[in-house]
Amino acid sequence: MNTNLKQNEINVGVDTGKFFLDIHIRPLDIFFTVANDDKGIKEALSIIKKHKPNRIIIEATERLEHQFILACSKAKLPFVLANPIHVRRFAGAIGQTAKTDKLDAKLIAHFGEAIKPKLSSIKPESIALMTDLVARRNQLITMQTMEKNRIQIMPKSLSSTIKPILTAIKKQIDNIELKIAALIESCDEYKAKNTLLQSMPGVGKIVAASLISNMPELGYMTNKQAAALVGVAPMNRESGRYSGQRKIRGGRSQVRTVMYMAMMSGIQCNPVFRGKYQQMIADGKPKKVAIIACLRKMVVILNSMVRDGVMWEEKTS
Repeated sequence: MNTNLKQNEINVGVDTGKFFLDIHIRPLDIFFTVANDDKGIKEALSIIKKHKPNRIIIEATERLEHQFILACSKAKLPFVLANPIHVRRFAGAIGQTAKTDKLDAKLIAHFGEAIKPKLSSIKPESIALMTDLVARRNQLITMQTMEKNRIQIMPKSLSSTIKPILTAIKKQIDNIELKIAALIESCDEYKAKNTLLQSMPGVGKIVAASLISNMPELGYMTNKQAAALVGVAPMNRESGRYSGQRKIRGGRSQVRTVMYMAMMSGIQCNPVFRGKYQQMIADGKPKKVAIIACLRKMVVILNSMVRDGVMWEEKTS
């Protein structure tokens, strides 16, 4: 039987929205839309299963896809978490400029057929566990900060009631960080991303773990979006005739705090950031402004490193 293998391959493209999933099955040219909830996902998988897909491709964006890939994993269906930037580049390569939910789903399926991206090995339950571990760590950090503030203002006679609590919290934070590290080591994709991130001088295990868990979108968005997500993109302050100094705001404060501390080290050990910092200080910029500018540069470089799968040495050579 002389059958084109490409025609035999079934690729399912899924365009993810907050409320709906638009799905295209290629080359059967089947398109349908379901709600992005348990009922809709169950309906979608019952349709997809009938066609025995080689891969189901869904873009990794804003965590809206987690419920769907968890269902795919439980149903033992092959799925790919695709980088949206790679899909957009593919669209440019084939000259597709029009953009609708239906066309996007069709494009993603076409991307799967043409590029044949590697199936994702990250277990959805690992994603959920990572999210839970980081959320708990953030809670403990908040509790630790509150207790440290209290010890500064409470009478010394009450210090003995606070110090044991701080010791217990610190122990729990250490335990959580060990679990995060073990989870990263257990997953090839997490492990590869961790190695790549730590190849940048100034980025240690805590920063890498924070980025992997708190910013899974890293490498899947534009540099401008990455800077905004961390909260280091300067925002205009304009209203009528008023034009104020541009300031950073919003973003994921936990990531920004960890990266800010890393940049203090990066300025000392990383020639790229040291040079930028020294130049800005020489130009009369305040130290904090210079550090934030270096931090923004760090985010942009890390985003492009993850996007392109390039180590620091290769990126800067």
